[in-house]
Amino acid sequence: MLKSLDIAQQHLIIFTRYPEPGKTKTRLIPALGDVGAANLQRQMTERTIFQVQQLQKSTDISWEVRFAGGNSQLMEDWLGSDLVYHSQGEGDLGSRMERSLAHAFDSGAEQVIIIGIDCPGINSDILTQAFEQLHTYDLTLGPAIDGGYYLIGLCHLIPELFVNIDWGTNQVLQQTVNIAQKLTISLAYLPPLADIDLPEDLPIWEQTLKIKTK
Repeated sequence: MLKSLDIAQQHLIIFTRYPEPGKTKTRLIPALGDVGAANLQRQMTERTIFQVQQLQKSTDISWEVRFAGGNSQLMEDWLGSDLVYHSQGEGDLGSRMERSLAHAFDSGAEQVIIIGIDCPGINSDILTQAFEQLHTYDLTLGPAIDGGYYLIGLCHLIPELFVNIDWGTNQVLQQTVNIAQKLTISLAYLPPLADIDLPEDLPIWEQTLKIKTK
């Protein structure tokens, strides 16, 4: 049974995937193997959750984990029974994000942010800045260096932002910005950060681990 969600005005959604070997971080399997890629997915998810928990110490937010693969029981066994889990459901990334945003706004949230777990540069300061921007702007985006975005935040649902986007390509950010400009949506940006999707990105994660252990 899914835990019900007590929504705050500021709500954050983490998109992740259950770390089943062979089904997650597949572009990293040539470098890390099935199990290694799954372990990286696990570690990056746990790191992202830690950053959100740090933010929660200073900011009144609610948050949830939206997962693909596995099931809610496997997610609880992995990350604990005190978190809120929902399946991402069917459809492309855009329809899954739109669905999760609609649920949050329908539940009473006024500012909603979605992040993935692929970007180790996300921290509580970045998340704080994103929520602050939503006091002034309709939309905030965290540009990923590969041409996508690592964060999207809205203060009301704008379904058009999630349609006709070439997900998984280096056009995602620009296509989203183009739609926002056509709709005359006020837009703020966060600092650009690097995703970890390909073997050549792995040094970024290794550097993150070094900083963490200092």
